[in-house]
Amino acid sequence: MPTIAVVPIVLKDVLLKLGATNEYQKHVSGVELIPSASTVNWKGLTPDSIFTDVTTATWTCNLSFAQDWATTDSLSKYLFANEGTAVVATFQPISGGASFAATLLITPGSIGGQVDSVAVSTVTLGVRGRPVLT
Repeated sequence: MPTIAVVPIVLKDVLLKLGATNEYQKHVSGVELIPSASTVNWKGLTPDSIFTDVTTATWTCNLSFAQDWATTDSLSKYLFANEGTAVVATFQPISGGASFAATLLITPGSIGGQVDSVAVSTVTLGVRGRPVLT
């Protein structure tokens, strides 16, 4: 068997687009598309009557971002104004490299934070279907 080489990524120059034109990579400090699946087990009354399978994954998208309530088209205002809508998002972990497209269900982030620090928020957005590697 051949040994497969690995080229790990470091998130430092990404693209994050929500909708056709709005790019928010300057607003976010973290983006994750996360699958969640469950194992299903069934056992009969003999040692060889065991069934194991896995469910189809459901996906979410976690965004960590700096709150910005001053900029007209900020991510904070976008999420707040578009709650409940579905929007196509594009995420490139390395700008100019492979990208992932996903339909995200918008949820607003938190408002406010701690004294003497940047107000940040983390929001979990639902993903309709699964991300597509483009």
